[in-house]
Amino acid sequence: MNERILEKLELNKILKSVSSFAVLQKTKSEMLSIRPQTEECEAEYLLNLTAEADLLLYRYGVGKIEDFGAFTDELERAQKGSALSCKELLSVCALLRSARIAYKSVASVYDEKIVYMREIADRIYFDTALEDDIQNKIVSEDEVSDYASDALYTIRRSIRSLNEKIRAKLSAYLTGGDSKYLQDGVVTMRDNRYVLPVRAEYKSKIKGFVHDRSQSGATFFIEPEYVLELNNELRTLMSDEKEEVERILLQLSNRVGAIYEKLKEDIDRLSELDRCYAKAEYSYKNKCVRPRLNARGVIDIVKGRHPLLDAKTAIPVSVSLGDKYDLLLISGPNTGGKTVTLKMCGLFCLMACCGIFIPASGPSTVAVFENIFCDIGDSQSIEENLSTFSSHVKNVIEITENADKNSLVLIDELGGGTDPDEGQAIAKAVISYLLSLKCKGIITTHYSSLKEFAYSTDGIENASMEFDMTTLQPLYRISIGLPGSSNAIAISRRLGLKEEILSSALANLSEGAQRFENIVRQAELSRVEADAEKQEAERLKREWSEKVSAVDAEREKLKKEREKLYLNAKVESRRIINEKTETAEELLAEIEKLASSRNVSDADLIRARTLKNKLADQAYANEAEETEKPRLEKADLSSLRAGDTVYVGAMQSKGEILSVDAKKKRAEVRCGNMRLTVKAEELYRIYEKKPIKDKKQNVQVVRKVSAPAAVQLEINLLGKTVMEAVAEVDAFIDRAVLTGLEEVKIIHGVGTGKLKEGIRNHLRGHKNVGEFRSGVYGEGEAGVTIVKLK
Repeated sequence: MNERILEKLELNKILKSVSSFAVLQKTKSEMLSIRPQTEECEAEYLLNLTAEADLLLYRYGVGKIEDFGAFTDELERAQKGSALSCKELLSVCALLRSARIAYKSVASVYDEKIVYMREIADRIYFDTALEDDIQNKIVSEDEVSDYASDALYTIRRSIRSLNEKIRAKLSAYLTGGDSKYLQDGVVTMRDNRYVLPVRAEYKSKIKGFVHDRSQSGATFFIEPEYVLELNNELRTLMSDEKEEVERILLQLSNRVGAIYEKLKEDIDRLSELDRCYAKAEYSYKNKCVRPRLNARGVIDIVKGRHPLLDAKTAIPVSVSLGDKYDLLLISGPNTGGKTVTLKMCGLFCLMACCGIFIPASGPSTVAVFENIFCDIGDSQSIEENLSTFSSHVKNVIEITENADKNSLVLIDELGGGTDPDEGQAIAKAVISYLLSLKCKGIITTHYSSLKEFAYSTDGIENASMEFDMTTLQPLYRISIGLPGSSNAIAISRRLGLKEEILSSALANLSEGAQRFENIVRQAELSRVEADAEKQEAERLKREWSEKVSAVDAEREKLKKEREKLYLNAKVESRRIINEKTETAEELLAEIEKLASSRNVSDADLIRARTLKNKLADQAYANEAEETEKPRLEKADLSSLRAGDTVYVGAMQSKGEILSVDAKKKRAEVRCGNMRLTVKAEELYRIYEKKPIKDKKQNVQVVRKVSAPAAVQLEINLLGKTVMEAVAEVDAFIDRAVLTGLEEVKIIHGVGTGKLKEGIRNHLRGHKNVGEFRSGVYGEGEAGVTIVKLK
């Protein structure tokens, strides 16, 4: 693809912006030389990499590539057997660490969507042992650790000991009688040997070897003879230290050289991952979306914005071509956004083919083209003696000679820069030729004849940049299907051009041109009004949808509330029945006990008669508590008043009338704590049945089944044997089923686990047990079993 075209569409600026998100210097340099793919599968692969990098960064929190600096010939020298410096080895360590972190960060994410990034990461090599050795043995860019080897540790310990010994001997000069011969009261070094600064006039007083003298000649640096051997020994140790350090560095360097090829590949793979992360971060920061690709030349951009414009002020534009028509002819006022729209379409295709997401607000489609041609802006050249028109013609010649059905053509102001009649004729002929090639393209124009041509010709469609006729300001929105008016005279009037000049200009317009511009202007006004009405209709639709959703939510809430009330009533009725049955059972047990006694006294008879009367009272009480369903009749709204009691069919409960709306045939009713609006057909008058007084009947209590105990939600089996516990669990579950419970808790503790295992083995075959589980935090955890009943 022509480099000049890429620069015209400003892909180089986008790549530079993306490169700023890269970590490695190698990636930053390579990013600027990326070129768009011309095969759909290759472009799709790059977009997949960016999508996976986005998942890793912003869903799973994976870190980016760690920087390890730039390598030149270090690895090659290590391969050839040279020893690397401490600094160079630390750079290798950083590379190994970056490779290890990059591999493990991707490998730690278990997501089937991560495929291509995982393939790259799986090929990364890292050597943890070598990384640790370099990190432990080298403490800075110019120092090896004392613990790099046993020999180095011994040598350095000897050096430190000898240094202290030499200083101790020399300190005698500093504090003794010979201190008067010294220039300064300090010990210094020359050629890595300890010396004393002796005044020139006393140099004969200090026996030893003269190493140096000051520039003024006033001071001689003398090594006393009795530390000469110690200094020689120190020099030997320092040579040994240097040799041991060189040996350690060479050993590490040889290990680096052995994996030279793998490290070179690592640099390339880490740079590839870094490039993917940079594209993903750019896409995220600029609110980009992944475009759909095709090789059919179809472009459908939904609310796209040029990435080099300020996202806060740029107005999104939706553009489509390549499906029902091949060419799009955009017209409209100057500074209305025609050129920006044209460049945006070409740039989006290039970005997608480089694996970069596009700044759009919806699912957009772009095409993969073999070539993109464009003629944008003024390319006149003084050196080549080309005028504006000549430069445009030269570009058009290149386009017509090289474009084909797999090309995208972008031409700004086709036929401009020359006589309008001839320019329109050339433009119409060029468009006809491009249509015959079946290429895709966008062309901008102000020529009315081209707008008419687009109306009557297949394969090309008019489009216009919207314009506010009231304020005479461009709206920077595109409308496909209608041509746009240039509004040059209207804009000139707003800018202050004299009215007499404008009147003369209108008179100079041909009648056909005036008529066409008026038609276009009227069509634009009608479209604007239709859009406004459409937006209002959509607003009302959204508003009513929200209201319907709110009503549905309220209805669902009432339904759940009714079910809750019903269940509560059911549980309460069972509780009352259980209490009454238990009381009757206790009375019967006492009567049976008295009846089974052989010696019945008068007191026993009195006691039995008393118990019988209690049973009769209990029976009467039960009959009095049973409420017969009231007789209901449809309520007449006209007869209802605030405060009346009615029966609400929808809620199956009584309610109090708050207000009545006879026109809408509904009433506001309070049911418990709820205020409801109820239709008339759901309201009933209540006619209570009067109770019969002093009704006597014989009471006969027959014992058929054992009454269940009061409602019990859990049972404690701590300290029980398995056999005892199983028997109690059966009785407990039977009572829970009769009570209507859905879930109960069995407390067995942890202990040895035998009690827990025995109970659960029994539960697995129990006919009333649906499922069971261990308790969670707050329920007792492993010390309890939660049982769900059938």
